[in-house]
Formats: sequence, structure tokens, C-alpha cells
Amino acid sequence: MSTFVSHIVADLAPKALPSPNAPESTRLHSQRAQPHGVHISSVHHKETLRDLFVQLENSDTPQTLRKCITALQDLEYRQQLLSAELADGEEEALRRAVLNKLALGLYGQALTTFLDEAGEAEAELEWWTELGRSRRQVAYYLLQTLPVRAATASRVLLSTLRSHNIPFHLSVLKPSSLRRLFPSTNTLRPNTLALALFPHLQHQPYSIALVNRNTPAFSLSSSPTQTASSAYSAFVQTLAGVGHACSTLATLPVELARGECAYKRTELARIRDERAEVLGMLVELRDRLAAALDPSSGDEGLFALAQFAHYLQAVIDGQEVAPFSLDADVSAGRVLEALSTLANLTLPSHASLHSADIKTGQLLRPPWLVLVWPQLVLLPPLALYAARAAYASRASLEELAKDAVETLKGFWEDWVLEPLRGIVRTVRAGRDDGVIVTKESVRSDLDSLERMTLALAQDKLGYGSPELDALARQVQAGDLTAVMQIYEEDIKSPLKSAVQGTLLRSLFIQVQKAKVDINQALSGIDKLLKSQELTFAFVGVAPALAIVYAVAGYARNVWSGGRGRGRYGGKARRSGVWLTMRRLERLLVAQPEPHHHKPHPVAAVQKSSSAFGSGSASARVSPLTSGLLLLSVTHLRKYAETTLPANSRLREGFLEDVTDLEDPRLGRAEKLRVIERMWRSWGEPLGWRRIGA
Repeated sequence: MSTFVSHIVADLAPKALPSPNAPESTRLHSQRAQPHGVHISSVHHKETLRDLFVQLENSDTPQTLRKCITALQDLEYRQQLLSAELADGEEEALRRAVLNKLALGLYGQALTTFLDEAGEAEAELEWWTELGRSRRQVAYYLLQTLPVRAATASRVLLSTLRSHNIPFHLSVLKPSSLRRLFPSTNTLRPNTLALALFPHLQHQPYSIALVNRNTPAFSLSSSPTQTASSAYSAFVQTLAGVGHACSTLATLPVELARGECAYKRTELARIRDERAEVLGMLVELRDRLAAALDPSSGDEGLFALAQFAHYLQAVIDGQEVAPFSLDADVSAGRVLEALSTLANLTLPSHASLHSADIKTGQLLRPPWLVLVWPQLVLLPPLALYAARAAYASRASLEELAKDAVETLKGFWEDWVLEPLRGIVRTVRAGRDDGVIVTKESVRSDLDSLERMTLALAQDKLGYGSPELDALARQVQAGDLTAVMQIYEEDIKSPLKSAVQGTLLRSLFIQVQKAKVDINQALSGIDKLLKSQELTFAFVGVAPALAIVYAVAGYARNVWSGGRGRGRYGGKARRSGVWLTMRRLERLLVAQPEPHHHKPHPVAAVQKSSSAFGSGSASARVSPLTSGLLLLSVTHLRKYAETTLPANSRLREGFLEDVTDLEDPRLGRAEKLRVIERMWRSWGEPLGWRRIGA
């Protein structure tokens, strides 16, 4: 029994417990009125009823239900042989409790049966829908099923040859021979061989047009130009028609396979809607069962139980509901007979008919071996070829692997770790030495300029100690006025000053001054670089970190996304839940019409049922919509129970919302509010907004 069915019948189970025992005076009176042997038999009946109740309490499988019904029928038969009036109140309470458990178990079994059948039809429908989305997938499906189709066609061919007493030889496979063996009088009614290859053509004929009826006819005219133009147009149209016919014939198998997928989708949608509609009606019968299980109802409860069995039988069979007579003689034996019919005939026959319907229409997806035989055939040779090629080029592959490892290692060491170590060193200690020039170099050049200037001033100008100290301070400040004055005097007679004077010394001092200025400018640039050293370090390591981040993000998405389990089931599971939520809201907004043309005859059940409460007709949910809702909500419950973290607020809150959607007492407006709350509450934690973006 699924979790949904268990939840539906969970609060009904306490009502199926035995009612309080009969009063003590009733039991004593019954014991005085019974002979000793009859009293022993009554005690034995009570023990048997207790054992049956315990069995039903521990297990509600179909086998247990049928076994308990058989045992209870035997007990009723023995009771009738003794006397129908010898059963006391305690025995009647036990018998009523066993009948209640049987009715509850059969109701749960019916819910499970139709829920499983509708779920199976919807799963197969989704598979065929996904298959028919592209021609490539349909062509691959045609290749996968080609051996099965060929085997079926071979059996039909051999059977036809045997029926005509024709021996098999290769000439039989000629198109002319096949046309004689399998004649077809109608284009819309394909022959037996075509039906063997594509069985859906028996229910969904397919016609093709190989000739374009709009082809203009060739006409002769008195004008040679018009005649030539007409002949050219006819030639072009003929070539186009031949090309169209060849294209149609080439793609005909794929189109027939697509038609097969469409036919199976239609049939599965019909079966799903039929089962979902019955499922919705079964949920509406829950209130009838609750009223029948009420322990304080007495004989009215037995009548309600018989009425529930009558309606349950009609809903499952799809028959017209005959009014249940209020004057009918209702007894425990009659209720047991109705429950026995449900357990032994109605539900098993329905399951058999469903399986036959699925198998006759070949609506299930092909078996696993049929789907994977191309891989099993092609992969071993390809794997062998790849292994041989890899072994032949093992040296180059080994070298390539080593280069790849060294490249990755070099990238990690030189472009990631080393720049990061430099950043750490910069942050921790900084750098005292310059980047372009050092402080010692600038200081030594400036001291050399000072000495040269002081020596020239002392030799040429005869400066004393006070004047030399003042000149030294000027040189440190960058003022060489005294040297420039000497240079101005020397250039008045450059040749004489160059030979006898101080012109060369003045020039060398100016060269040293230029060197000092250059070093000071470089020192300023060096200070600027040192102030932005951390920025440059981060800029240098940023590309490598970006590459590492991109690779790590891709690996994380692969692991936690659609290819792995990931968080909350992975992207694929969360996408499926997002689609289910969208389908739920769409079902509530626009209640769908059934795909089957024949409506369920039990239409009065939903009117008489109180499952909808006292709401207006516009707020009610039709049985088909209710069944489809329950089918989708079952997917949500399964997702929450198997994927969301156990004992978490997320799982508990999600399951509470799922329970509200399963509640048949809530109308359309209330369930739309629940859907809105789920979008608002779980859209961000489960990533539905990113999936739908």
C-alpha cells in the first residue's frame, strides 16, 4: 500500500475497532439460554473472529483479505447450522469489526490498484512523449525495434507461405511476390505484412501522397517561347515531384514510427484519464465509508456498509448505479457476500483486463534488451578498436599524459601558489628594498655630487668652511648656482677654459647632477610601485584564480547537478518537481476534459458524496481532475520522503502542504492557495526559480 493510500485510510482505522462489549446482564442471559455445547461453540466463534481481526490488523494484502473472507464465510455457514439467534452482543461486535476491516482493506486495495495503474500509464506516457520529441530519437527507436519487427514480419510471412503451400525461396522476397501474397485493396487499410511491422496501423491508418496533384500540364502553343517555358516548368515540377516522392519514401519508416508513438500516447492518456477518474470517485467514497464505520451507528452502520460496497462495486465496474433500496434486508451475510465479490471477482478481473489492455496495444516501452542491443553490438568492437589504437600509440599517450601532469603542476605551483605566497609575504612584512633603484644608490650619487661641487668651489672660488657648509646644504636641496656661475664664465672662452680652466669639471658636475635627478625620479616611481604592490600582486594572480574557480564550479555543478544526487535530489529531480507543481496549478486553473469519449456512468456519486462540502459548483473539483491531482501529488510525496532530509523543517513543511493537496474536503480555491503557498515557501530553498528561469 502506497503512502498516499495509507494516509487516506489512516484516520479511518480507529473506527473499524470493535465496539464496547454487550452489557453484563445480556451476556449472562445469553449464557443461561444456551446449552453447554452451544456455549462452547460460541466461544470458539469469538476466538476465530478475534484471530481474523488480528490478521487483518497486521496485514491488509489481497491474499490476507481473501483468506479472511473465506474463513468468515465458513464461520457464517456454521452459525446458520446452529442458530442465528445464539450470537451474543460481543460476537456481533467482533463480526462487525471484521467486516469493517475487510471493507477498509478492500477500499485501500482499490485505491492502490487504480493509483498504480494510473501511475504506470502516466510513466509510460511520459516516456513515449519524450521519445517523440525529435526525429533522431524516433529513428534510433526504429533501429532498436528493428529486430523485433523483422521477427514478427518473418513469422507472418512463413505462416502465409504455409497456408498457401508455397515453399520458401529467395524469390518470395521480391516486391512483386510480396504484393501477391499480401494484397491490399484500400490505401487506408494496409496489408498484413505492414501491420506486422507497424501494428498501430490497424487502429490508426496512415496514407501517403507520392504525387503532387498541382503539377501543371505541358501545353503546346503557337509561340515557341511559351512552349519552351511550359516545357521547362513541367520538367522542373516533375523533378520536384520525384524528389518529394523519394524523400517521402525515405522518411516513411520514421514517420510511421512517429505515428506509432502518437497512437500509444493517445491510448495511454485515455487509460490514465479513465483510471484517474475512477480514483477521484473512490476518494469521494471515503465519507461514505467513514459513516459506515461509525461504531455508534448500529444497524444503520451495517446498512451504510452494504450501501458502500454497492457503490464501490459500481464505481470499479463502471456500471450504472442502481438506487440502493432503503427497504432491503441487510444482514452481515449479505455484506460479506458483496465484499467477497469485490475481493475475488471485481478487483482481480479488473487487474487482468488492465494488463490485457496494456499488452494488446503494446503500450509499454520495449524491454531493456531491445533498447540496448545497439550498444551491446557496437560498443565491444569500438572498445576493442579504441584499445588497440591506444596500445599502438601508448608512448605518445604516455608522453601526453606526463606533459599534461607537468603543465597542471606548473600552473598550480607557478601561477597559483607562488603568487599567493608573495601576497602573504607582502601583507606580513612588506619590502624595504626598492623595486627600480635602491636608497643607497641615490644617496651615494648625491654625496658624490656634493663632494665634486665643494671641491670645485674651494679650488675656483676659494670658499672657506662657512661658505662650504652653506653650499653643501644648497647641493642637498638641488641648488647648483655657484657651479653654474663658474660654468657661465668658462663658456665665454671655451677653448681656454677647456685647456686651462674648469669647463670640463663643470660639465662633469652637471652630468652627475642629471644622474642624481634621474635617480630621484626613479625613486619616486619606486615609492609609487611599492604603495600599489599588493594591488599588482592580486592582479597578477587573478587570471589563475579565475580559471581555478571556473573549473571548480563546473565540477561542483556536475556533481551536485543533474548527473549526481546532489542537494535535494539534484537538478533533474528538482526540475521534475517543478514541472509537477506547474501541472498541479494548471489542473486546478483549467480542469481538463477526459481523453476518453465515454464518460464514467457513475456520475451521481460525486453529487451525493459530501466530500466537497457545501461549496458552490464552481469551487468543486471534478473526479478526473481530482484523480490527476492525486497522481501528481503522489510524485511530490515520493520526492519528499526519498530525497528531502529526514527530521528537517523543510521535509515536514513540504509534507504538510502535500497532505493539504491530498485532502478531498478542500475545494478548488483552497488548493490553489496551497499551491501558491508552496511556490512562495519552497521556490527558493529548492531552486525552482532558477530552474524556471
